[in-house]
Amino acid sequence: MIEVGHDQLKQAVESRHGGKATFVQCVPVHEKRGDHTIWSGDVSVFDLRGSTSGAFRAYAWSRELPDGKRRLFTALHTPQTVSPTHAVRAAILTDSGAGQ
Repeated sequence: MIEVGHDQLKQAVESRHGGKATFVQCVPVHEKRGDHTIWSGDVSVFDLRGSTSGAFRAYAWSRELPDGKRRLFTALHTPQTVSPTHAVRAAILTDSGAGQ
């Protein structure tokens, strides 16, 4: 399994959302539907300065794909996305086709 470090997640946040990201903490998230685990892993939290979005915080994590590579996810802190758990839930909805 390929691991993704904070530096790579920081670069993803900065390239996708602009500004300067500073690592704050790593938060474990375990998202379930009934008895089935949908996603479990760590979400990195970054303070964000200078982003044209105006967001002050961003969340980033990765998920292993069937081919062994990893997909990087980033989300901005918004009134609807106020925590790492909310960010993961939004990404799950988007991946399932409900969000885009």
